[in-house]
Amino acid sequence: MDFAAARRTMVDSQIKTGAITDPMIVEAMGAVPRENFLPEARRSVAYVDQDLAIGNGRFVMEPLVLAKLLQLAEVQPTDKALVVGANGGYSAAVLAHMAASVVALDSNRELTALAGGAFALAGIGNVQVVAGDLAAGHAAGGPYDVILIGGAVAEVPGSLKLQLADGGRLVAVVRDGGLGRGMVFERVGATFGARAQFDAATPILPGFEKRPSFVF
Repeated sequence: MDFAAARRTMVDSQIKTGAITDPMIVEAMGAVPRENFLPEARRSVAYVDQDLAIGNGRFVMEPLVLAKLLQLAEVQPTDKALVVGANGGYSAAVLAHMAASVVALDSNRELTALAGGAFALAGIGNVQVVAGDLAAGHAAGGPYDVILIGGAVAEVPGSLKLQLADGGRLVAVVRDGGLGRGMVFERVGATFGARAQFDAATPILPGFEKRPSFVF
């Protein structure tokens, strides 16, 4: 399979036609070999316009949804970024082409191993792969200018928001039941603003489901 041609088609037919105007996003998604960040059995469908299941309830996010979240994040070349739920490392690799440094956090050690190998193969040296609890984040590497959650969440944990730098942006698909919404949360001092920008059917990231309510 000609992965380079498939990647160009993805950028032309999914990203450029999806109102993505940030040239850094277009360039990064045209440069990163998405197939290398997937289990071998899934590589032949690396560039389809959908979320790709990679086992254990995990998905690699649909390319256009990732691009829209990154556009909301307004990534700058000097930014320090955190990806929560790296899922093999693709989103962190795209961010690494845009930001100064990236922490790729995942709780699944098979996925952190896949990500580490893919970063090495692609010659990406500004990503640190970390294994740990997703909801806890990685405060040791913060504060972060950008935090990306690699799957939908019922709500964004306060522990992650607190790892933002002043002026930092956290982007995620927030999904409480039905269709999710791509959202950006921005920290200004001790307060956090939130804006919903687009619809998305992104699957819930395991561990971030809606908590059961108590009935008395």
